[in-house]
Amino acid sequence: MEQKYTWATEEIFESVDKWEETFETIKKELNFDRFKGQLGNPEKFLECMKEQERVGRVFEKLSVYAMMKHDENTKNALYDSLLARITSLGGIFGANTAFIMPELTALSEDTLNGYIQDQRFAEYDYFLKGIIKEKPHVLSEREEKLLALSSETLSTFKEIFTKIDNADLPLGEIKHGKEKIPLSHGYYGVIMHGEDRKLRKKTFEKYYGAYLSLINTITATYYGNVKKDVFVAKAKNYKSALERALFCEDVPVVVYDNLIKSVRKALPLLHSYMREKKKLLGFKTMYPYDVYVPVVKDAELKLEYEDAYDLVVKGLAPLGKEYQDLLIKAKNERWLDVYESDGKRSGAYSVAVYDTHPYVLLNYQKTTHDVFTIAHEMGHSIHSYFSNRTQPYAKADYKIFVAEVASTVNEVLLIRHLLATEKDAKLKKYLLSYLLEMIRTTLFRQTQFAEFEQFAHQSVEKGVPLTKENLSEEYLRLNKKYYGKAVKSDGFIKYEWARIPHFYRAFYVYKYATGIISALAIADRILNEGKSAVGDYFKFLSSGGKDGPVELLKIAGVDLTDKKPFIQAFKVFEDTLNEFIAL
Repeated sequence: MEQKYTWATEEIFESVDKWEETFETIKKELNFDRFKGQLGNPEKFLECMKEQERVGRVFEKLSVYAMMKHDENTKNALYDSLLARITSLGGIFGANTAFIMPELTALSEDTLNGYIQDQRFAEYDYFLKGIIKEKPHVLSEREEKLLALSSETLSTFKEIFTKIDNADLPLGEIKHGKEKIPLSHGYYGVIMHGEDRKLRKKTFEKYYGAYLSLINTITATYYGNVKKDVFVAKAKNYKSALERALFCEDVPVVVYDNLIKSVRKALPLLHSYMREKKKLLGFKTMYPYDVYVPVVKDAELKLEYEDAYDLVVKGLAPLGKEYQDLLIKAKNERWLDVYESDGKRSGAYSVAVYDTHPYVLLNYQKTTHDVFTIAHEMGHSIHSYFSNRTQPYAKADYKIFVAEVASTVNEVLLIRHLLATEKDAKLKKYLLSYLLEMIRTTLFRQTQFAEFEQFAHQSVEKGVPLTKENLSEEYLRLNKKYYGKAVKSDGFIKYEWARIPHFYRAFYVYKYATGIISALAIADRILNEGKSAVGDYFKFLSSGGKDGPVELLKIAGVDLTDKKPFIQAFKVFEDTLNEFIAL
């Protein structure tokens, strides 16, 4: 792999030896006993926060480096060891600082409000407001320490699934003509977008057959992960795992309710789209392995990575030259690891490091989807860049809820650029279809996932065990509900739940849906209002975690406690569908 297509991990640590040296140093600096019982003293509290930040920043570098090296090659035992050791040390760090939350919570509201009003503690005001709010859910010092010490064990379910999904899954080969092609996660996606229906069917069945061959292990792993979520929620005095997830994100329950209700109400629009797609594809019966096929043939953006990146830079011109220059800087300075390789973690993500710059993992293939993945992940990274540059460390880390907004704004602006500039009717129809697919997969599909997660967690909360049968049957029911009669949802699709990595971060996926709802509104405002809207958006990007995510979105002009953004999003889908049908 050419170096320019790999990420510059040496900017975090120049070598594994340097990582080891730093690890051994910080391991000796995790004793916070001198601050115990002292947090009611303003000077001691401030000193404790500064020390926690100093250690935390080093720990962040150690953690991110280990994760990135591990994800470069999940088969590498050395990188496995780095990740395991820093995860273990994280449990110790958490245990040694576990007294902070209970001790602060035990302080009177008057004392905490006094800290909030003191300018010396300005960096911690949002954190302290959260302490007041979280008082009912903070346990005793001993209990918090036990939970912190258990964090390593409780995180193993996700690690087990990652190993299954990236190292042990028996994907094998696909025979295509005279060729035998190794099946991978990335190649599966390429085939599902391809025109060869027999190959799609064969690949679909082989791909899900691999998950089915390990379905008992995957079921046990996911069941364990859900039980973990329910256990922690109960231990922390929440009514449910969902309530805890929303509370930890500082998101009002009304936002989740608005999403589920609005999507259920809009399902007839999705059914109409699937009927239209089935008709245009000419299928008597449409199966799940058909739903990703472009209805417009030979129109996909099959670009080399360099050309794809240039297109993203051009498409995001409405955000201004500063934003475009940052995109170019990221590429030139190797923020990105671009191509798929043996043992590399599947998918894509962005990760921030406060003391360097963000990084992006890709597994780039020449598809339209992967062009948009560049825009998506760079949206995360530049959001982190602005937040880290503008906010102090204590406020730089924003909630995941708003992270999905920044990434999806980039996608929406890129598709708007392509639709506005394309003259060829065939390609324009393809792009309209792509926008419909973007909304289908990001809004409808992620809400379907969210409903599945809710079912799984509510089942465990009611004392109902999760089995491969009830998980698969519920997923099949939801698939039929969402896609309607136009798609024959049977066979292997019921096992799709078993391959979703995000399910190991409970109630994460719904944020993609609220993200695109917010992004559609923000992008329209930027395109219609120009400079003033861009200014507000940059203020939002630079806000980090200085307030709750729903409040921060209001800076950019979106209020998710109101139904208006949800109605606007489905109007975009309806209008795009009508234009698509008419063209």
